Amino acid sequence: MSTIARPDQQLDVVLDAPAATHIFTSESVSEGHPDKVCDYIADSILDAHLAQDPRARVACEVLVKDGHVVLAGEITSNATGVDYEAIVRRAIEEIGYVDPGEAFHAKGVTVTSLLSQQSAHIAQGVDTGGAGDQGIMFGYATDETAELMPLPILLAHRLSRLIAEDRKAGKVAWLRPDAKTQVSVEYEGNTPVAVRTVLVSTQHAEDVAQETIRAYVADDLTPRALGTWYREGIEILVNPTGLFAIGGPSADAGVTGRKIIVDSYGGMGRHGGGAFSGKDPSKVDRSGAYFGRFVAREVVKAGLARKAEVQVAYAIGRAEPVSVRVDTFGTGDARAAEAFVRAHFDFRPNAIIERLGLRRPIYRATTNYGHFGRPGLPWEA
Repeated sequence: MSTIARPDQQLDVVLDAPAATHIFTSESVSEGHPDKVCDYIADSILDAHLAQDPRARVACEVLVKDGHVVLAGEITSNATGVDYEAIVRRAIEEIGYVDPGEAFHAKGVTVTSLLSQQSAHIAQGVDTGGAGDQGIMFGYATDETAELMPLPILLAHRLSRLIAEDRKAGKVAWLRPDAKTQVSVEYEGNTPVAVRTVLVSTQHAEDVAQETIRAYVADDLTPRALGTWYREGIEILVNPTGLFAIGGPSADAGVTGRKIIVDSYGGMGRHGGGAFSGKDPSKVDRSGAYFGRFVAREVVKAGLARKAEVQVAYAIGRAEPVSVRVDTFGTGDARAAEAFVRAHFDFRPNAIIERLGLRRPIYRATTNYGHFGRPGLPWEA
């Protein structure tokens, strides 16, 4: 705890010593979660423009509820023939919402477009290589896993991804697209030592018994997802409410950008607040965060720290960042790490875009199961 004095008082600070042992929890969601449905539609629209016009400016927001999909935002692009309704229906079908008995399904939704062009005042700054907005972004890496990701979010994503794979492969016929997972890991200092709790809430067919769902999660899904972290005695919670037959946008509204912690580090690293999906790389909310992750990985890979966090801040229309900071959390030499970063990495938006090759239609592949820690993404190379 800390006490902050008034200006006329002497500052008195008392800090609690960090616990040697603690538990950290992170969550993930499946591609059928209402918010992720929106993210996937937005990134599908982004890719459709970038496929024709690599310099397209896209800021696409999506809202879904029941049988409605609303598109809003700003798009300035030379792409022609981009059929938003067809893109929306294809994205929903790929996710798996195809049951005409539900309010939300690929063939039955009504698509409303409220898209306009990017403001000329913003464009004039971006055209000269400046940032598309002000803001702060964070990148994070830790050596606690081979993927240089925190273990709780890595395992939570594996659970969600395997549920989707089992559903799409027809392995588990009663699975439906919506799902949420959560993993609690015990740490000793900075080192994970055991998985304590796994929570899985998955949408299912109405006629399946809860005992069947639990057997799948406890005996099949969890051991596969946890791998060497699996052991007897882990607390496994399955559909705690007892029933999850109605899910997705038929049950809850979804909006782009509401799963920013799921998308990043599960709460282990800080977040500047900007969402990723639906934004072209001139938006530093996306490109700056991706580059921060790339740089943090390089700091850890260079042996300068066991874990590292990079913060970068921008002003709209300016290319040079306002600030760049590196934190090693006492696991390395922060000054040496910051000197390494300043010597080797150019944080100007156009330099980031060029170095990572971000003007390509690669973003639908980033939407689900984390933007970090997965192979095949340029900032993970």
